[in-house]
Amino acid sequence: MPAYIISDVTARDVEAFETYRTRAAASIGQYGGRYLVRGGPIEQLEGDWSPRALVIVEFPDLERAKAWYRSPEYAAALDIRDKALSRKLILVDGVGSAA
Repeated sequence: MPAYIISDVTARDVEAFETYRTRAAASIGQYGGRYLVRGGPIEQLEGDWSPRALVIVEFPDLERAKAWYRSPEYAAALDIRDKALSRKLILVDGVGSAA
């Protein structure tokens, strides 16, 4: 069953942000992840949530998503994260194809 990393991102430093994005993208691919959403326009339909930029990454399952998040490959991106951005990050389990 797929799992999703969902992030609400605010860039702090443009140059550091690009470095973070490059490192994160490389590590995501190594763990079977793929971007479904990577920024783009957001249209608020209900409620008071106003994210600046959403990123949604799909992984094959929860175990692969957790392995990516704890990986040495992603740690290289985390080294620059605090300079690059602030964010809210969650991991959610998807539904199977029979749902």
